[in-house]
Order: sequence, then structure tokens, then C-alpha cells
Amino acid sequence: MTAVEPIATTPTAQSAAAPRLRAVEVARSFRLGGETIDVLRGVSFTLGADEALAVTGPSGSGKSTLLHVLGTLDEPSAGRVEIDGRDPAGLAEPELARFRNRAIGFVFQEHHLLPQYTVIENVLLPALAFPGDRAAARARARELLDRVGLGHRLGHRPAELSGGERQRVAVARALINRPGLLLCDEPTGSLDRDNAAAVAGLLFELHREEAAALVVVTHDEGLAGRFGRRCRLVDGRCSQA
Repeated sequence: MTAVEPIATTPTAQSAAAPRLRAVEVARSFRLGGETIDVLRGVSFTLGADEALAVTGPSGSGKSTLLHVLGTLDEPSAGRVEIDGRDPAGLAEPELARFRNRAIGFVFQEHHLLPQYTVIENVLLPALAFPGDRAAARARARELLDRVGLGHRLGHRPAELSGGERQRVAVARALINRPGLLLCDEPTGSLDRDNAAAVAGLLFELHREEAAALVVVTHDEGLAGRFGRRCRLVDGRCSQA
């Protein structure tokens, strides 16, 4: 795969006027053994549909916690998160689940593919939550799998794929519902160098093609260096570059 240039740091007029993602003074605390642990302390940033952000920092700095809050898998203790101008915090759980499934795609370090299902069935799973044209959903899944280089493996099961191939299936699955926000937690962390580079390039490519704002949590400084914007978490605070 060809080298990927860093994402531009200057937001376009569209992204500045209507950010895809906005974090406003996000804080998250936990109670542990009678003590309050402040994991996030007033994290704020905006991200447009054409932008990508790398989140770095030492272990225990709150990177995964931030991603869970951004992805509505956890609630902030203070502050708020807006996705396409909407704060999902007030949604009841069934509506929140539908919002999350539509608006957000997730890619984790482990692919979390279901071993009993084929490649195309795994990609289609998020789409099954909604009524609609099943033929169109299947065509979308085929298109995505073609774009990640796995159009010839539709009927294979995860055990028949390499680690890099399984992660590419996970990327296609994350995009099946055309989300506006793609969140990735160490997406290349379990891969060898060549596969990590291929998956990283794929994420950049699809981020641009799908106009999905991209947030990647990573320990890989080489990967982080390919982003135009970075947020380094230290003691729960975000230092942006």
C-alpha cells in the first residue's frame, strides 16, 4: 500500500462551522476503595468530518477511557460530548444503542469477529439492527470487503484468515452503517510491522473516502506521527499539537 500523507491540521470552513465531534471539558472519575480517581480532567477538542486525531500517552493516562466516553460506551462525570451537534447523554438506552450503531464505528485491538459466521456475515452484523433493504446492505458489505482487499474471502470464517485480514474485516464492519465517526483503540497493536502499516494505511484511506472523522488511540509513535493532529494525555489532561 502506498505511503499516506499526514492529515491537514487546518480545519475546512465546513468542519469549523459544524464539527463532527466536540468534547467539552470532559471529565471522568471512578471510586476505588473509598478514594476518587480522576482519570480525565477537562478534555476539550473539536474534530471535523475531514480530520483525524491521534490520542497518545503513557499507560493509565486515560486513553481508552476517553475513547469509551467519546463512543457513548461510558458517561462523563462532567462536561459533554456532541456528535454531529447532538449530545447523546440524555438518550434512553434503546435509543442510545441505535444512535451509537448508526453514528459511530468501532475498531479495537482485538477484532472481535464471531467465529461461527463468515466474513460477509460478520460485516453485516451491525446492519441487522435496522429494518431496510437487505440486498443493499449486502451490496455495501461486498463493496467494503472489495475495498479492503478481501472480496475473494466472503465465505471464509475468521479462523481461516490471518491477523491482518481479520482486522481488515473489522474495519469493514465498522463502516457498514456509514458512521460519521470512526473510533479505533490500538487497531494495529496486535499486528506485525507489515500488517500494521497496511491496516493503518487502510484506515486513512477509508477515513477520507467515507468522510468519517477518525480518532485513533495508539502507543505507536510512528503511527501517531502520520496524523496532523495529536492529543497527548498526561494526568488526565490533553495537550494538543
